[in-house]
Amino acid sequence: MMRRRGRPGLVGLAARTAVVAGTATAVNNGMNNRQQAKAQDQWEQEQYQAAQQQAAMNAAAQQAVAQQMAAAPAPAPAAAPAAPAGEVDIVASLQKLAALRDAGALSDAEFDAAKARLLS
Repeated sequence: MMRRRGRPGLVGLAARTAVVAGTATAVNNGMNNRQQAKAQDQWEQEQYQAAQQQAAMNAAAQQAVAQQMAAAPAPAPAAAPAAPAGEVDIVASLQKLAALRDAGALSDAEFDAAKARLLS
């Protein structure tokens, strides 16, 4: 059989086109995968740094509350008459709730709910 010289035939041209297209697709997919992996790694690093920063802020806030509680003077004894044994001293309870809210142990919503229970 004679070997053909010159331009490739239809089958040869289709085969060459398929190889080029397949190679381009493989390279493109590889680049996309690499870019996605880099973006994922960067996102994970940012999340880790944000978590570390939040943990440091929480620790600083807890330390500040502890220092404030240690530096706060002891409350002066109240001159008000003591409540009878069966009743709750509402004013003292509200003062305790306010102190807990100011120290950060209670949120505003929790404080409001507890105050509503005392006053009802």
